[in-house]
Amino acid sequence: MKILIADDHLVVRKGLIQILMEEFPMAVIEAVRTGDEAFEKMQHNQYHLAILDINMPGTNGLDVVRKSVSSGITTPILVLSSLPEDQYALRVLRAGAYGFIGKEKAVEELANAIRKILSGRKYITDAVSEQLLAIGLGSDPSKAPHESLSAREVEIMNLLAAGKTVSEIAEELSIAVTTVSTYRLRLFEKMNFQNNADLMRYVSSLKSL
Repeated sequence: MKILIADDHLVVRKGLIQILMEEFPMAVIEAVRTGDEAFEKMQHNQYHLAILDINMPGTNGLDVVRKSVSSGITTPILVLSSLPEDQYALRVLRAGAYGFIGKEKAVEELANAIRKILSGRKYITDAVSEQLLAIGLGSDPSKAPHESLSAREVEIMNLLAAGKTVSEIAEELSIAVTTVSTYRLRLFEKMNFQNNADLMRYVSSLKSL
């Protein structure tokens, strides 16, 4: 089993390697300190799992997840971060990661999360399950995020991804500019987009909608 670790803190890398070697003594583990190095490694090597931090020099871990998905990289990614679970877990799952663990829980949860991911499932904590239920997505984040959108929202997302402005979309669909703006705001909230670049990356990662 080959595992890739990406974290810019040497102490964290060494700690993770120790935990992994205790639980998976036959594993071959590689460790890098940046998101760019991790993405380069995954482009040219096949791993059973990659464990990434979010805050790293260069490309952050969340963008590595997005780039990996859009590039067709099949390595399952587990995000391990000190950032708040309630703010980032759903975001990384929607981006295509297989799970999120807070670093403070790594010792207790890492081995269980890895075994679940290696079996082909996503690792979801109880807290994240509650979040998913609260927003009506059920307990399965493997469902494509855009499947929660209405037909009109999908239509507007495609038009925005094609580079059309709010005014152009309003004219094309024969609806008010304010209506398009409302749809765009709702779309961004549901999909967790921060800007149009996020939207375009997501749409380009799909074969079709």
